[in-house]
Amino acid sequence: MTTTSTGTDWRAWQESWDRQQEWYMPDREERFRIMLDMVESLVGTTPRVLDLACGTGTITARLLARLPGATSTGVDLDPALLTIAEGTFAGDGRVTLVTADLKDPDWRAGLPHDSYDAVLTATALHWLHSEPLEALYGQIAELVRDGGVFMNADHMIDDSTPRINAAERALRHARMDQAKAGGALDWAEWWRLAAQDPVLAGPTARRFEIYGEHADGDMPSPSWHARVLREKGFGEARPVWCSPSDTLLLALK
Repeated sequence: MTTTSTGTDWRAWQESWDRQQEWYMPDREERFRIMLDMVESLVGTTPRVLDLACGTGTITARLLARLPGATSTGVDLDPALLTIAEGTFAGDGRVTLVTADLKDPDWRAGLPHDSYDAVLTATALHWLHSEPLEALYGQIAELVRDGGVFMNADHMIDDSTPRINAAERALRHARMDQAKAGGALDWAEWWRLAAQDPVLAGPTARRFEIYGEHADGDMPSPSWHARVLREKGFGEARPVWCSPSDTLLLALK
């Protein structure tokens, strides 16, 4: 159990976050496994990683468990999720956490390094609209070293297949409803519990002041992401994994 002097069980909060996210994405762990497979195969076993929009540090935790020689910089704006990350990785010199708004043109100013072997993100950038996401992809391309990688695992919707999309969504939501009836927490319920926790209540209130109930962005197709990343300076870009609803897209500098 990872706790602090406040008595907060950070591991329990991490596991609770994982279960809530898995309610939406049952293939989530497989997606992370492939992501780390590609990190290891392309940049080795001791990479310098930027965990972009890191949240509670989900990617960082799996990275360090698999590749103990790695280092990670986690960057996010959410004060509640960063509080969980700070509690989880307290005392681990391999991890640096940075508070920054990815829509701020100067968000990279607080990073400890000018370049990274890998920039990784999951289930986060869909809250950006296409124009700011294009700008962010240009900034990421400047951070990734030659031969380094960027990976984005997220909802990427192909509007050219509406019947497939509707059928997949209907089945997925039916299964989500069944899981919720069995006690699974959804997004709103998880945040309600965080707001009741004495340590997370303040950061959670600040989080909703920043974001509101939920950020509103775009979910363009994998081909859009690949095209924009190549335009911004990556030599290659394509999906390396997908489920019926999610895609892991890799760009190689």
